[in-house]
Amino acid sequence: MAYVVTDRCVGNRYTDCVADCPVDCFYEIQDPHMLIINPDECIDCDACVPLCPVNAIYPESEVPDEYQEWTEKNDPTLCSDANRITETVGSLEGALTLEEVKTKEEEKHGFILPDPSSAAH
Repeated sequence: MAYVVTDRCVGNRYTDCVADCPVDCFYEIQDPHMLIINPDECIDCDACVPLCPVNAIYPESEVPDEYQEWTEKNDPTLCSDANRITETVGSLEGALTLEEVKTKEEEKHGFILPDPSSAAH
């Protein structure tokens, strides 16, 4: 089982999660602009989950049904040395807070999706 970065990261691209990743399995993609985890490299250590300011990272077994498509979007074929991210950098301009992300989810789905169980937020 790997960890999955979901829609909560799109347009935000917080990189706090890469700070403690022991295997550097995060990659920045442009369409949509976000981070993804290479499931072939992830060692399921859980270090990244509590670091994400918008709780975008879920254990694969906990990805909400509304975000299941993101499991496939964390595609190892999108990962190369050129887009590997190993250091924290600033978020994207206009990045949302967790509260704003949850409001957006509530408007889209009619309810707030659950945060990952290991999130410290």
